[in-house]
Amino acid sequence: MVQKEKLTMGVTTHNEIVEGSERIFEGKIVNLRVDTVRFQNGNSGKREVVEHGGAVAIVPMLADNKTVVLVRQWRTPVGGPLLEIPAGGLEAGEDPEGCAKRELTEEIGQTAGKLVPLYTAYVAPGYCTEKIYGFLAMDLSDETADADEDEFVERVEMPLDDAIAAIATGGIQDAKTIAGLTLAARYLSENR
Repeated sequence: MVQKEKLTMGVTTHNEIVEGSERIFEGKIVNLRVDTVRFQNGNSGKREVVEHGGAVAIVPMLADNKTVVLVRQWRTPVGGPLLEIPAGGLEAGEDPEGCAKRELTEEIGQTAGKLVPLYTAYVAPGYCTEKIYGFLAMDLSDETADADEDEFVERVEMPLDDAIAAIATGGIQDAKTIAGLTLAARYLSENR
């Protein structure tokens, strides 16, 4: 039996014991399994778990540190385009910083002279293992873009203040982008 530990922050929590697991689907980006778990009261239940190898998200700032580079791309699950910070999945054995550098080149044709870690977060821990690593990219320089063959993005440059305002008006709805922009603005404000 595998025991899953819960994070505690001054609060007593209870573990669930995984008694069995069945792989339902294996895909290119995600796998799906159903775990049978035993609860603290002795009852059992099922947990559907999306397995994901992790990802990075990058807030690229131009030389003035006031203009952010975003990407607009079609997102089939939401049925339309979203305005986002560049992001992408970690390859097997790849470290987050190396992945961030690769994704900057692939999505916006830039390299970063400086990468600042902003956050590490679970995307949807109620059903998914994905952990995302957020970075601020500064001191950008041009690099030949090398986009994935199934990725079509539009580069969008805008003042960081406008991007932050777009969060409140619904112009930006992507969670990793909201976290990245908010924390980048805070970092830049504190480190002028």
